[in-house]
Amino acid sequence: MKLPACVRVGILQDMKAPKNRKVYVVGYGAATPLGATFSKSWARAVKGEAGFRKVTRCEVRTLSDVVGEIPDWDPLALDFVDEKEIYNWNAAFVILTMAVCQEALRHAGLSMDQKTAPRTACLVGSAINGADAFRVAMTRLEQKGPRHVSPYLLPNLCANIPSGKAGILLGFTGPVFSPQGACASGNHAIGLASRMIRDGDCDFALAGGVDMPLLPEIILGFANMNATVKVSSRDRAWQDHSLASRPFSIDRKGFVLSEGAGVVVLAAEEMLADYGLKPRAEVLGVGWTSDAWHFTEPNPETIIRTIREAIDDAGLRVEDIQYVNAHGTSTPKGDKVEVECLKAVFGTRLKNVPISANKSQLGHTLGAAAAIDAALTIEGMQTGILLPTINYLPDPELEDLDFVPNEARRQQVEITLSNAFGFGGTNCCLIFRGVN
Repeated sequence: MKLPACVRVGILQDMKAPKNRKVYVVGYGAATPLGATFSKSWARAVKGEAGFRKVTRCEVRTLSDVVGEIPDWDPLALDFVDEKEIYNWNAAFVILTMAVCQEALRHAGLSMDQKTAPRTACLVGSAINGADAFRVAMTRLEQKGPRHVSPYLLPNLCANIPSGKAGILLGFTGPVFSPQGACASGNHAIGLASRMIRDGDCDFALAGGVDMPLLPEIILGFANMNATVKVSSRDRAWQDHSLASRPFSIDRKGFVLSEGAGVVVLAAEEMLADYGLKPRAEVLGVGWTSDAWHFTEPNPETIIRTIREAIDDAGLRVEDIQYVNAHGTSTPKGDKVEVECLKAVFGTRLKNVPISANKSQLGHTLGAAAAIDAALTIEGMQTGILLPTINYLPDPELEDLDFVPNEARRQQVEITLSNAFGFGGTNCCLIFRGVN
């Protein structure tokens, strides 16, 4: 049925024009294999440490049993958790997200009240979601029968529940949902939330990613597809597990599977002074594409386009990029393709651009990785520190590039590119400008 012209005009007039506001990162939180908080993670990252050990979350027989676990992670130590809460919410990504969102808001110094709460969104993506809760339900079903399947099972599986539970804890009532971009989920969340703030849909947002994937089926699944490193007696990580992840190195063999979460707090420019918020970085550009290629193998053509679109969206030239936080998973093909794509974008200038791979220290936290990388990159711009690519041994095939090898470096940068690529051929790259 065709609407009358007057009605159609009225509808068009009611659609608000986007505000085109600048968006700033004002705080962040994280839990990683280096520490249960961002500050603990950063302190160890600067020292060049790695957070790897034999898996303790479960029992599994595989050479891919070196993983990244959050050290001293104790939900009962949190001020909002009791044993009943842990029993009901047995998908670990729920409580972890709540804790990291709480840390991020505290770091930002943003309080929820009648004005801020309705204007605050929360977008936290995940790759694995609540697989651990499903595993518990299946075990109870098989061992004790149908009445022992938890009535909380379905909420524990819902991707949006971590953001929703964080809202219940912290009081925000803006949009909450979960961008599902596999290992690029964190960047997708930051990109989408930035667009929402830019256009005026909200004034603040918590954006990031979370995954708690250390389950036998997940560990074995990655191992059997030859994605994760197999630490045999002939591997240099056999005696020292900290050497297991080695992006861009000649002996890289796969990533270290890890757990973690990262959340950044975003705010519209005009909110900074009103609420006394400190701008730490501006979100300048977002580039996102899909490969239409293969469910795991990267497509150089679309990755190159993603990087270029992010730079173009920021209104910059390639020459303006001063640092790259690489996806850098430590897989033979993935690292090679990423370098090839960077060379295609930067040309010979790439030799003068520092490149770090945080996964050398953290392993691959899947949906959380990009958000953790973003927080580490921004903290690095704040403090004038480039985090290292540890365990690095040069690979002649990747040429003589500056991977910030093995030790953190004192160097001030202002404009950074942060890459993230995921299964299913999903790519998302962000451009940040540091604010000091």
